Amino acid sequence: MDQIEEEEKKKIMEGVASIALLPNGSISGHFIHLPHSTCYGLHASELECERECSRGEDYRLIKLTITDFNTKKERVTVAECKGHDAARFNSIDHVHGWDKEITGMVEQKDGKKRISVSFECETLKAEDAAEDHIRQFMPKLAGMDAVVNIGKMTISGLDFGADEEETELKI
Repeated sequence: MDQIEEEEKKKIMEGVASIALLPNGSISGHFIHLPHSTCYGLHASELECERECSRGEDYRLIKLTITDFNTKKERVTVAECKGHDAARFNSIDHVHGWDKEITGMVEQKDGKKRISVSFECETLKAEDAAEDHIRQFMPKLAGMDAVVNIGKMTISGLDFGADEEETELKI
């Protein structure tokens, strides 16, 4: 393995995510990078599609914001989200039928390293179990009737030390 591949491998962060799926379709939670136990914030909102989606009723694109709590910096990526209560989301390579701002984020051609994410629900908590989890780990979301997904998450290409870049998208 050459040095570039070695450095790329080091930038892959693996860990556990705990996310709350809120009734309005947004997602809020935490990613714990293991073995370092570094915590990052996760927030996602669903992106509107101008055309009818033919990938199934449980398919949607989300704008995922990852926050470094230590530096208060944010990075944004677009991911596809599947599943209703038991969510899974992954990075995508191309999107058709979405507005140019979204396709521009997905199909970056400016040389910037794209953030890739992968999450799959392994534990689903609903009703009382979800509320107990939320009260313990996400108290600001208590009483919002959310379901909680816990599972393995992988993030690559995330660099909070890179040049300051605009993180707010005009979506």
